[in-house]
Amino acid sequence: QVQLDESGGGLVQAGGSLRLSCAASGRFSSYAMGWFRQAPGKEREFAAAISVNGGYTYYSDSVKGRFTISRDNAKNTAYLQMNSLKPEDTAVYYCAAAPRPYKWPPVEYNYWGQGTQVTVSA
Repeated sequence: QVQLDESGGGLVQAGGSLRLSCAASGRFSSYAMGWFRQAPGKEREFAAAISVNGGYTYYSDSVKGRFTISRDNAKNTAYLQMNSLKPEDTAVYYCAAAPRPYKWPPVEYNYWGQGTQVTVSA
C-alpha cells in the first residue's frame, strides 16, 4: 500500500513553468507512477507515466514535448515538470500508483493523491 501527497501547484502565466511533486509513503519503488489531470466540467485524463525504475516514460499527445515525468526512489517522490504551460493545462493534477505486474503503459492505478490545482492564465 502507498499514500500519495501532491504539491507544487499554483497560478502561472501562459508560457511559464511549474514542477509538481508527489511524495509517497510505503513501498514507492514497487509502483509505476502516473500523473492525471481533471479540468472543470471534464473527465479525468491521463498525462504521463513512469516505470518503477524510471527507465520507461509515456505521455499523452497533449503534453508530449512540454511535460517531463521523473522519479527519485531514494526520496520516495515523483515529479512532473511542466513547461510552456497553456491555459488549457488548467486542471487539478493527481498522481497515482500502479502496482506490478502491469502492462506498459499501466492502465490500472490503485492509489491516488488528493490533487493539486494548477491554473494557467492567458
